[in-house]
Amino acid sequence: MSIMESMGKKRPRPRCSFTPEFKAEIVELCRRGDRSVGQIAKDFGLTETAVRLWVSQAEVDAGERDGLTSSEREELAALRRENRRLREDVDILKRATAFFASMPK
Repeated sequence: MSIMESMGKKRPRPRCSFTPEFKAEIVELCRRGDRSVGQIAKDFGLTETAVRLWVSQAEVDAGERDGLTSSEREELAALRRENRRLREDVDILKRATAFFASMPK
């Protein structure tokens, strides 16, 4: 790949995880209104979209906005993981049943 080709392509940002305490501090800074969300994001090296999502989720958790709370989101994710695992288990059992059914007695 030439330099000209690579100049036009942006690399995706690495995915970072932040502690709930850090997110809460950022949300509190946004709620104070001293600085804009964009300025706070820039000051801390965050994306404006991420900060806006944190503020929005904090509003949902506080009951100020409709939507799934953080605990409901965690529960939903856990249930989806369990559902996927159970479907895989059922698929394995179906294959095992078919295998043993095809064996001569």
